[in-house]
Amino acid sequence: MPVKNRFAELLPEITGWRRDIHENPELLFDVHRTAAKVAGLLRDFGCDEVVEGIGRTGVVGVIKGKTDNNGRVIGLRADMDALPIKEQTGLPYASKVPGKMHACGHDGHTAMLLGAAKYLAETRNFDGTAVVIFQPAEEGGGGGREMCADGMMDRWGIQEVYGMHNMPGIPVGHFAIRPGAMMASADQFDITVTGKGGHAAKPHDCIDTTVVAAHIIVAMQTIAARNVDPMKQVVVSICTVETDSTAHNVIPQVVKLKGTVRTMDPAVQDFVERRVGEIAEGTALALGAKAEVNYVRGYPVTMNTPENTDYAAEVAKAVSGHVDTDTAPLMGAEDFSFMLLERPGAYIFVGNGDTAMVHHPAYNFDDDVIPFGSSWYAGMVETRMPAA
Repeated sequence: MPVKNRFAELLPEITGWRRDIHENPELLFDVHRTAAKVAGLLRDFGCDEVVEGIGRTGVVGVIKGKTDNNGRVIGLRADMDALPIKEQTGLPYASKVPGKMHACGHDGHTAMLLGAAKYLAETRNFDGTAVVIFQPAEEGGGGGREMCADGMMDRWGIQEVYGMHNMPGIPVGHFAIRPGAMMASADQFDITVTGKGGHAAKPHDCIDTTVVAAHIIVAMQTIAARNVDPMKQVVVSICTVETDSTAHNVIPQVVKLKGTVRTMDPAVQDFVERRVGEIAEGTALALGAKAEVNYVRGYPVTMNTPENTDYAAEVAKAVSGHVDTDTAPLMGAEDFSFMLLERPGAYIFVGNGDTAMVHHPAYNFDDDVIPFGSSWYAGMVETRMPAA
């Protein structure tokens, strides 16, 4: 099952969809134009059911095979949202919306899954049901969580779910995957340090919140360096420091810190959450100040089920002949993880070639990836639910 000839024939059409979406980027859940385009195309393809508004603005399409295969159902997911970045590609189809661009390739993911949906609706060469999932708000909004909370998995009886993301730095058409933790959890925290403000010339009359905050920032680095097993990945980064004063000679009353935590192990995630609070509150107390911590869980670890990872890798190998089955895990996060919490499945990378990295203003999805990605999506259905 190499790249399917049909996708070579469809490439100009799929590319057209991709570039139209690229020109008209939308953020988070506000993907009304994109979702309407997706839903309209799915209806044109002859999908058996098309439902909008799942997870607020998500779209689900249902394609039935030759038989129902005793209720066998496979889910395939793509994300639709863009990023708040000013595009700097100079392309003829560059973003028409100031300050917004498809800098992560979700336009390509959506187009590839649309291509697979068109092919599957044409051929129906499988026994079971394919559910194509077009998700909003991957970039920080938790659209995957919202679609699951809307009962998507149970409503359509999805038994396995698969997702894909392009990856610059991997040759076009090559695939990469690993069992277990594929991408990190992503949490965030806010720390408010309150002391006693005053004149900088009289520090002895103050409780210097900037010094307290500095000690907290340094102490936080001991979580990765001294608290967590060195064989387990963890990142604790404080990224923002804000005071309630802008003067050169004022010790501020309040300093606010903002940061993120990335882990690959749920147990480590639990430990780090507790430790962030202990360090912030304890350090502040030791220096005569007070620290309040607001820790918010974000995306969970993207955890590939080993068996389903093997299935995904087999299809990838059949499509391109090139698949790395032990790729290094990434500390970035992905809210496809919410779907993997509900159903077994796997998440795979497909190479985007030597391009700018995702989230960069010069990034662009390589349209030559389309036949490989669409073939993989369709191949997951035909391989997991082969026609008798």
